[in-house]
Amino acid sequence: MLRIDANRPATFCDGLKRRDFLHVGSLSALGLTLSPQMSAVAAPADGDHNCIFLFLVGGPSHIDTFDPKPNAPEEIRGPFKPTRTKVPGMQITEIFPKTAMLADHFSIIRSVYHTAAAVHDTGHQMMQTGKLFASGVEHPHVGSMVSYIKGSRNELPAHVLMPRPIGRTGGNLPHGQTAGFLGKSHDPFVLNADPSAKDFEIPDLLPPGYLPPVRTERRRKLREVVEEQFTQLDKTAQAKQLDEQFQNAYKLVSSPKTREAFDLDKEPGAVRERYGRTRFGQSCLLARRLVERGVRFVTVNMFETVFDEVTWDIHGSRPFTDISEMSRLVVPSFDQAYSALLEDLAQRGLLSSTLVTALGEFGRTPKINPAGGRDHHPGVWSALFAGSRIKGGRIVGQSDELGYAPLNRPVSPGEIASTILESLGVAPHQEVPGAQNRPVPLVDYNSPAVRELF
Repeated sequence: MLRIDANRPATFCDGLKRRDFLHVGSLSALGLTLSPQMSAVAAPADGDHNCIFLFLVGGPSHIDTFDPKPNAPEEIRGPFKPTRTKVPGMQITEIFPKTAMLADHFSIIRSVYHTAAAVHDTGHQMMQTGKLFASGVEHPHVGSMVSYIKGSRNELPAHVLMPRPIGRTGGNLPHGQTAGFLGKSHDPFVLNADPSAKDFEIPDLLPPGYLPPVRTERRRKLREVVEEQFTQLDKTAQAKQLDEQFQNAYKLVSSPKTREAFDLDKEPGAVRERYGRTRFGQSCLLARRLVERGVRFVTVNMFETVFDEVTWDIHGSRPFTDISEMSRLVVPSFDQAYSALLEDLAQRGLLSSTLVTALGEFGRTPKINPAGGRDHHPGVWSALFAGSRIKGGRIVGQSDELGYAPLNRPVSPGEIASTILESLGVAPHQEVPGAQNRPVPLVDYNSPAVRELF
């Protein structure tokens, strides 16, 4: 996270100067990546729902997770046996024991697919926006759609993204985690910190005096660059908008409600242990705290990249992961955090008003490759939906006997986006100003919600 200490003062409404402004998220030369909608709506009415969007960056293997193929040949079915869940007829693999015990809380779509290139970046775009980017037009993240339609509440941002944005995944393309053509004012609040770190304290939410002088000196050159940009912007029509963004962001960071919402030290030690002291586990716990206090949409990236880290990207050879590593290091973290999140929300009476999705950007090839892994496969994969208006214990769609393609009820990324929006009370096909200010629907008209989940 960055703090920009500007030498050129700009007075805020409470008399503080721009040099006192503590930046939340990150700051580009043209403005904030975060600027929450401070034209907040009132306290949520009955039926006003939230979403925790767990993005399993890397693309989990559907066959090794939620769509086992026990009758397929060994090179396809893999090393894991299916296990029973609380729902008769629903099986997942044995490496998810905690999740299996909560199958009545969630439903599985086993026929998600897309036809774009089998690279991470295109999958990131489609699964978070419902659309593939083209002609330089970036479509908004579904959380930014919610921000645009519903605004913020309780002095908190409408959409928070944590722990960090998706970084390099090989395609050098946008990942679909901004507001796109809806504008920077609907970009997510980006945490840019690891909630599992011992020194985690969201330093950019502390008063100005808390930042040691040595850290400000390290940023001197960066401040000079930013100030040069401000000088140029002050002469343009963008200046007013940028000043408004600073005002709004300052209101956010100076809010005691915001600081309290991000304070994981307020959670009992037993609760933090239940989620797991991992980056993903503590991010899930923080997501619960945020929706409990008024944030409408929280995106949790399980990983930032797929390189040189054990992730769902199980090609089998370095710098990637193999199936064994996934089962030993990745799955336990997910199994513990996901089950804790569902249980915690249910016990607090929040699950009925909070949609929880868990999905990746594609599946993996049915046949295990010579390196002992599986490669990218957007032909079919699985997604989990729980909470809000979703009925638990259901299976929607089916992949073929080898897990290669949908056998019935294929579900597109657009239908995933529509399902999320409809669950949150947003009409997925309502029109908003798109690129060049031409009206476009949030999600394409040919992408209805998956009615079988409701």
